[in-house]
Amino acid sequence: MHNKAVKFAILLAFLLVTSAMMLVPTPVEAQGLLTQASEPLSPDQVPAGVFRVKTEAFLSVRPTKLGVGQTFLVNFWITPPLHRYRKLTGYKVTMVKPDGETKTVTMDSYFADATAWFEWIADKAGTWKIKFEFPGGYFAKANLTGSLGEPSVIERGECYYEPASTDWMEIEVIEGYVALSWPESPLPTDYWRRPIPPEHREWWSIGGNYPWRGPANSEYTPNWKTLWDKLYPNTNIYYSPDYAFVPWVQAPGSAHVVWKRQGALSGIIGGEFGRLCLTTGGGSPSIIYQGRCYQSVTKVAADGSVKSVWQCYDLRTGEIYWERTGVSAPSYIEYEFGAQPIPGAEAFVSVTVSLIYIGGGRLIKYDPWNGNVRGNYSISPLTTGYYYKNGYCLTVRDLGAQAGEQRYRLLNWTTFGTATSLTARIVGNITWPWNIQPFSYDRTITYAPGTSLIGNLRIDFEENIAYNLEAWVHEPHTGVHYGINVSAVDLKTGQLLWRKEYPDFFPFSWSTCIIADHGKFVVLDMNGTWWCWDRNGNVVWKSERMAYPWSAASFGAYSRFSAYGMFFWGGYDGVYAFNWTNGKIVWKYEYPAPYPYEVPYIDENGTSVYPFMAGGLIADGKLYIYNNEHTPSQPITRGWKLHCIDVFTGKGIWNVTLPGSIGAIADGYMAVSGMDGYMYVFGKGKSQTTVTVSQDVVSKGSTILIKGTVLDMSPAQPGTPCVAKESMSTWMEYLHRQLPIPDGVIIKGVPVTLCAISENGEVIDLGTVTTNGYYGTFAYAWTPEKEGTYTIVASFMGDESYGSSAAATAITVGPPPAEIEIPEYPTPTDYTPMLTALAIAVIVVAILVVYAIVSIRKLRK
Repeated sequence: MHNKAVKFAILLAFLLVTSAMMLVPTPVEAQGLLTQASEPLSPDQVPAGVFRVKTEAFLSVRPTKLGVGQTFLVNFWITPPLHRYRKLTGYKVTMVKPDGETKTVTMDSYFADATAWFEWIADKAGTWKIKFEFPGGYFAKANLTGSLGEPSVIERGECYYEPASTDWMEIEVIEGYVALSWPESPLPTDYWRRPIPPEHREWWSIGGNYPWRGPANSEYTPNWKTLWDKLYPNTNIYYSPDYAFVPWVQAPGSAHVVWKRQGALSGIIGGEFGRLCLTTGGGSPSIIYQGRCYQSVTKVAADGSVKSVWQCYDLRTGEIYWERTGVSAPSYIEYEFGAQPIPGAEAFVSVTVSLIYIGGGRLIKYDPWNGNVRGNYSISPLTTGYYYKNGYCLTVRDLGAQAGEQRYRLLNWTTFGTATSLTARIVGNITWPWNIQPFSYDRTITYAPGTSLIGNLRIDFEENIAYNLEAWVHEPHTGVHYGINVSAVDLKTGQLLWRKEYPDFFPFSWSTCIIADHGKFVVLDMNGTWWCWDRNGNVVWKSERMAYPWSAASFGAYSRFSAYGMFFWGGYDGVYAFNWTNGKIVWKYEYPAPYPYEVPYIDENGTSVYPFMAGGLIADGKLYIYNNEHTPSQPITRGWKLHCIDVFTGKGIWNVTLPGSIGAIADGYMAVSGMDGYMYVFGKGKSQTTVTVSQDVVSKGSTILIKGTVLDMSPAQPGTPCVAKESMSTWMEYLHRQLPIPDGVIIKGVPVTLCAISENGEVIDLGTVTTNGYYGTFAYAWTPEKEGTYTIVASFMGDESYGSSAAATAITVGPPPAEIEIPEYPTPTDYTPMLTALAIAVIVVAILVVYAIVSIRKLRK
């Protein structure tokens, strides 16, 4: 018995290994459902002895009053219900229009609940009559998929559901329009926060999370391409998880900093190290879900030890919700649907959202609410996987030389469920021609003895094609890579579709500057030109050559972007956008350097420009990228900026001297790992408006002074003035980087609308004033024309930097003061002539006296 058991174990192991190497269908599908539809029979056709079910019919029509051209909903069903995998056939609804025309709709019920529905456009005014009839339904004995708590397959007996019908129901259709639908919620332009209430269902298009990895099952998710076309007509969106595109989100439209925190020591060291500068980044979140950020940070514990902490904090404020130590921090979001829906039903039971980590041979799922571990599963013998769409990973497994032609296997496996072994998770297992992982490079590919190439793989998930670029190493003395092979493999079957050699092709960077998207594959050469192959291996175009001298020699970034029917590349003289259809340059964005001695780079016109040797993100029709070099020289170049570019026109929207790596975008906010050691979060902040008056009780005809402030209440700079968008970059640089406000630049304030509301509700528009950009204050003199009590309202409508705010105060205008009455008096006698004569007489007398005295003195002599 022992030997038999050993032999059996060996046989079982062999079968398991063999099955793991077999080709398995790629998609994940539910277990085949055993279902049954009824056969319509009249009562007299039912075989004798069949169990009969007495039924009752129901009909509901909504609305019962509507306008011509509007739609009404017809729901109808019978009771009792059915087994969850049985349905009734032959339902009939008869509609008689006001002019006597009759329309009939026949259809089957849904499974289980025996319901059905349809919508109809009311095209005639008057009274409509509607009736539902069920002809009866016969079920033969059958084996059906079991319900919850039952065996997987269960026998259900023969039965007959008896006919039933409803009375006629009437609805009224009138000429004109009747308000029937909940008004649409426009996308928010003001400050908003999570959670999004169900009344704002239109906000789905901005409620996305980061990172995005596409839908797993189209039956559970909207057709995102169709939805995208509605949002952005005449543009294309393709599934490009590796090309820095974030759909379904808002992104910041100004350089306003909401909050920041320090994550590293950076900046000029000083002293004996002179101008040497550190540019260590401040970090950024790896996940943003429902307005919460998840990030690993390093902290000093109470015992003095340094620990890695997984942290959850608020995207808008930086408030920390919780921290956990000893956690393998996740990098992706998984949306897993609940129990399998009943066939035909349009709603699923539930969705479980988990944050997942894949690495070290483990799949770990975390609860985003509190960080608790939901599941910790082995994926051995794999160590990791490329999470290419919601719930699915790709990994290449090496079975060893003994496996021969099937040595390399591309495993398509799912993260869904609670399976404890990799075998139970594998949904696709195909022969793979390369020993290279999805989206990896610097891997030696061996096709035959003595043939070694360096490979870089890219996958077009829309076309299910994997492309590989292989660089030859022909010159052993220099190690220069030149000459390439380009090959393509069917991602579902592993079949090599084509392989072509280009010995004279010199790739700029065989490791990074290749893109597979839009059913095409592009590679940048050393001459500033992109080559494009189609899925059949044909070179369909070569792009326009980029500008001389720097981009024409392919000096630029290793990063690349793809979105909106274009792909993008940052060169040392600017950012380029190329048309995926024909390779034409759609636009070029460059940023001139104010001082030529600061940079060595020039554009085709000889203008000094800053380089773009960096990565970025695309979201909400905007490309975010920053200035950088391959290996920044010391001292660090001055004037590097973070740029926001209109992705359709190539025009700059804003820039700010806060360069750094763009980390994540969601809910209108962007996290940036700044070169100064801080993480900056850009986006809309809260504002605060105040208003007061010089006097609150005045008389009619008096002038009052209305004054107040509009202040930024964002955590990054609370209590500072709100400033206009065109002044935002300078203001943020002044507040956060200690950069001076340039001579001749005036910081502009924001507009404030003032109005007075009388006791009877009359609104008096007092006009709009602009705040002082440096202090946030405003003032306005007003002379009320009428008596009464007024509410004085100051409103700031908000903009791309701030949410709106308002404040109010009140004044009372009383009657004007009474006029002062001056009493009348008799006209007094005018003594002026008499007094004049008297004065003259006095003078004469004085003269005579003086004369007499002088005469007497002469006589005495």
